[in-house]
Amino acid sequence: MKVCVLAGDGIGPEITAEALRVLEALRGDGLDIEFEHALIGGCAVDATGDPYPEATSKLAREADAILLGAVGGPKWDALPREQRPERGLLRIRSELGVFANLRPAILYPELANASSLKPEVVSGLDILIVRELTGDIYFGQPRGIEVRDTQWGEQRVGWNTMIYAEEEIRRIGRVAFEAARKRSKKLCSVDKMNVLECTQLWREVISDMAADYPDVELSHMLVDNAAMQLVKAPKQFDVVVTGNMFGDILSDEASMLTGSIGMLPSASLDADNKGLYEPSHGSAPDIAGQGVANPLATILSAAMMLRYSFGDEGAALRVENAVRKVLAQGYRTGDIFEPGTTRVGTRQMGDAVLAAL
Repeated sequence: MKVCVLAGDGIGPEITAEALRVLEALRGDGLDIEFEHALIGGCAVDATGDPYPEATSKLAREADAILLGAVGGPKWDALPREQRPERGLLRIRSELGVFANLRPAILYPELANASSLKPEVVSGLDILIVRELTGDIYFGQPRGIEVRDTQWGEQRVGWNTMIYAEEEIRRIGRVAFEAARKRSKKLCSVDKMNVLECTQLWREVISDMAADYPDVELSHMLVDNAAMQLVKAPKQFDVVVTGNMFGDILSDEASMLTGSIGMLPSASLDADNKGLYEPSHGSAPDIAGQGVANPLATILSAAMMLRYSFGDEGAALRVENAVRKVLAQGYRTGDIFEPGTTRVGTRQMGDAVLAAL
């Protein structure tokens, strides 16, 4: 099994290194896996002028899975849009066709007090957000910025296009319905159909699909209400399916219910379960190089890789149980630290996971 490792920018190299140590330990136990490294994001711009160089593209296409750290930072904010690190991330997602983004938001019992909500509101939280990843307003055409005549005179105007084809909605819908079948058989589809025709189509297609999944209870919710309900009564949700932009926002909101975005992994899958695995958080340039970043989301992303792309449920559970044990032992990086626990850095957290493994 060939893994393309894209450490990226900021804290990316630090957290990816700890996930690789965990995978190396499993390889020592017989896991047949190999790694090849390449550049993406700002480090790729610095080296080649391109946030997603052809050499990286070739390696990613040939790999069985991709493990990615994080991209971006203020260092590259002044670059033309097509050269910015984030464009590399959009391009690899589009090129690989990884349309289904799975973002679990699980509150570990030991972190109940780390959430910004009352423990009784979030205790036992276990949500899976299924976000469509290669369509919507992030990829829609036409788009741009140009000077136009407006009611305020001639000035710059920016525009983007929100667009979904029926099959794009159906394929993400199938992923979400199948996931709900394996969990609590509840699926909430989030849209803004009262004002956006694009998401009116979304609701119609998802509703039509429900007939093929009579065992799954389907509900619909407008995105503004969903954002409110996530902080009002988050345990009402089990599986949530939504489009690219809404999913981007809601999954970050859900992550904070768990105490820290540093705890949330993600998987982005194509039709054959080839996946791009990355933590839900960003590159955190303000703490890069300090050895204090939380590597657990990246380690848990590696566990998702073992489960979804390599079909190794046993290895995935070993990693996830090791993380649970470390939290139960009281080890905490700064983002989840509280009095009475043991504060550790990135490397020390990796050491603790390896010991638990």
